[in-house]
Amino acid sequence: MEEQPVILMREGELAGQQWVIANDVFLIGRGADCDLVLPERQVSRHHAKILRRPGYFELQDLGSKNGTHLNGQQVSDNVRLQDGDEIQIALAVKIVFIGTGATMPLTFEPPKPERVLEIDEAERSVTIKGQRLDPPLSLAQFRLLQLLYDADGAVSSRDAIVDVVWPGTEGLGVSEQAIDALVRRLRDRLAELDDYNFVVTVRGHGFRMDNPVTV
Repeated sequence: MEEQPVILMREGELAGQQWVIANDVFLIGRGADCDLVLPERQVSRHHAKILRRPGYFELQDLGSKNGTHLNGQQVSDNVRLQDGDEIQIALAVKIVFIGTGATMPLTFEPPKPERVLEIDEAERSVTIKGQRLDPPLSLAQFRLLQLLYDADGAVSSRDAIVDVVWPGTEGLGVSEQAIDALVRRLRDRLAELDDYNFVVTVRGHGFRMDNPVTV
């Protein structure tokens, strides 16, 4: 029996689940008719598709509103897929393409590259390019930064921020202005070490972290 490539979910509630690409077209999107249904609001109804070609597979973005990225680069034209390629849908969902005859296990986790900004949860510390931020962030600022850091480029909604930064009843009545003020204070603190915009506003959706790889 011919081996079929699979899509492996990298994170979230579906982390570790696999979808076999059995047909010539594998549709990804929010619509119920998709082969891989992603219910996130940022994902278009028909967002992207994987096409079977003679001897290889291609990824195609279907004019989605929030884009498709392959290994961190936005997809504009059809692009050939390789074993272990990371596909990011709308900066919200990360999946891995495992091709036929792949030499890596389905639980493959590529090594995480070193980033410009690193955090230490135990010490509640932040370092940027090896320099430690002092004095440390407030608890609310650190909770926000950790949420965005752990999301690894995916968008965190305002509701998610409230749940993490102000857990339980603390979050009752938190306004959008309060969230914006917290984001602004966090940006100001990070700018003490580097004026790079690590915290990016995604209008209508929330915030995400842009944390470049060290060179």
